[in-house]
Amino acid sequence: PTHSLTYIYTGLSKPVGLPGIHEFTAMGLLDGRMIDYYDSENQTKVPKQEWMREHLPADYWEKGTQSRRIKQQWFKVNIGILMERMRQNDSASPHVLQWMVGCEGETQPNGALRFVHGMSKYNYDGNDFLSFDDKSRVWVAPVKEALPSKTKWDDNQVLKEYTKGYLENECIDWLSKSNGDHPEEPGSGARIGAEGVALAVIALVFGGGLGLICLHKKGCLSKYSELLCIIYITAAAPVFQSSNTSVIILLGLHEGVKGHMSVM
Repeated sequence: PTHSLTYIYTGLSKPVGLPGIHEFTAMGLLDGRMIDYYDSENQTKVPKQEWMREHLPADYWEKGTQSRRIKQQWFKVNIGILMERMRQNDSASPHVLQWMVGCEGETQPNGALRFVHGMSKYNYDGNDFLSFDDKSRVWVAPVKEALPSKTKWDDNQVLKEYTKGYLENECIDWLSKSNGDHPEEPGSGARIGAEGVALAVIALVFGGGLGLICLHKKGCLSKYSELLCIIYITAAAPVFQSSNTSVIILLGLHEGVKGHMSVM
């Protein structure tokens, strides 16, 4: 069997003033199940599975909280850089930067976990922006606006080596210690595929009212995400709705690249 560990960070350029939608959110997913969560309102990393609450010491959560507060500031700086690069400084609508990072491993006959796949990629306003190719150790820029970031990060050997090492070693080591052996807890919720949370949300104005539309690639919206849309629409009656728009709780995430981060 295979196991996966994924972290997702999501940052907005400005608050939208809606319940459950924060300027910055972060979550960890183990085998598609949320294990921890952080947002810019509460600013505390908290466990979402009882086994984590029971087995991980208090300083783990304290260090995790500090790490995510640093990343929250990193997101704020980089969203500003990207908005300036794309000449969006006078934009009335918020812009969204998302980072997904993690690994997948396969259990071997001896019980060890073998690295299969690693991921570190950024989306901006719902579009692919930058991703790390761990085999060739280069950053891939699918759009011209990302080329300055690619050039800068490709020249940063420490960042590239650390990113590769994190994906293939540190991430797999943490995954091996968990390895999906913890029993499913009652009420722990449905599993979330990483593709289901790789959604950017942008605010639009309709007739003076604020609405939210999900921006996602074709086939990216999972059934679970559609359920979230329905729940959030029900919970936020004043929010604009139409047959062409879906409102979704902004899911965000990562604990990964610690101090080895660089501005875009």
